Amino acid sequence: MLVVAALGGNALLRRGEPLTAEAQRANVKIAADSLAEIVRAGHQLVVTHGNGPQVGLLALQGAAYKPDEAYPLDVLGAETEGMIGYIIEQELENALDHDRPVATLLTQVLVDKDDPAFSKPKKFVGPVYDKEEAEIRAEAAGWQIAQDGDKWRRVVPSPKPLEIPDMRVLQLLLEQGVVVICAGGGGIPILRRDDGSMIGIEAVIDKDSASALLASQLGADALLLLTDVDAIYRDFGTDIATPIPELTLNEARKLDLPAGSMRPKMAAAGSFAESGGISGIGQLEDALAILKGGAGTRILPAV
Repeated sequence: MLVVAALGGNALLRRGEPLTAEAQRANVKIAADSLAEIVRAGHQLVVTHGNGPQVGLLALQGAAYKPDEAYPLDVLGAETEGMIGYIIEQELENALDHDRPVATLLTQVLVDKDDPAFSKPKKFVGPVYDKEEAEIRAEAAGWQIAQDGDKWRRVVPSPKPLEIPDMRVLQLLLEQGVVVICAGGGGIPILRRDDGSMIGIEAVIDKDSASALLASQLGADALLLLTDVDAIYRDFGTDIATPIPELTLNEARKLDLPAGSMRPKMAAAGSFAESGGISGIGQLEDALAILKGGAGTRILPAV
């Protein structure tokens, strides 16, 4: 099968961990060992990943140098694709004993300049802060902020991904048996001008939404949304919470899930299932088992 595996932020940096190269590499090594099992089982693999903490950190570093010359979010997104992709690529090569080519592709993703997300930023980026510190930073840098759990973070626009112009390159790599790492952080957000040329735009695309679009356009058989939660739960947060091993598309759409965490994943999983593929949501360590139906929650394709 052709499998698209989307690594959640926990694959790169667990909540509360320092934003260091060492911490990220240690987590990526765990992720690579799990993903390598999919390849060794005979499947083709495409890997995507989040970049929220990293893109926010780069923005802070740029602002600390010369605030008036800080790079825009699309450029920072490209930087994080290279930085994170490099670590995943290297650790995957190690996990596969260097018997399979692995490559990272900087991936542009087309969005609509009139997307309502540009007027209502909701995507969390960067480190978490206490409310007082977040307000001070927001005032100084012109940020918008929102509450994230018991902390506060910067929020930026997250427009809907519409098209992946680099699709031909991705297909060429897959035809040659390459394990591809792409669309990191949801891809680099771009607009198409009236004359057909492309230009970047300040935004961060939702990684799961971009991964669902990627999987659909590639004609993938399965989309795995890998996180730190072992499954979707019915009656989540109560004493009678129970994991749900399998859902039809209609059942999945009726679930009332948390808006800031599982609901976007379910929306992405449902979108891909609607196109005819199998979606799975669960723990990173269970990637192959989710694919086989032995762990996590699978959303079955539309009939």
